[in-house]
Amino acid sequence: MSRDVREIVREEPLVRSRILAALAAGPRTVPEIAAAIGAPENETMLWVMGMRKYGLLTDLPEPEGDYYRFQAATK
Repeated sequence: MSRDVREIVREEPLVRSRILAALAAGPRTVPEIAAAIGAPENETMLWVMGMRKYGLLTDLPEPEGDYYRFQAATK
């Protein structure tokens, strides 16, 4: 059974450091990030999109297969 979207979104600050740690070695796709942090892909997608919206992540211009790769934003 799927969790409520509001519950998933509320957890983003808690998983932010895990996502950034997974991206420390280089850009990854959402499925790769999900595998690295041990979370479902659908939840990871919401977290990554939230982090992208607020400038914590950027996506690379060329997709890798069906997915774009994301990296930590540089300031």
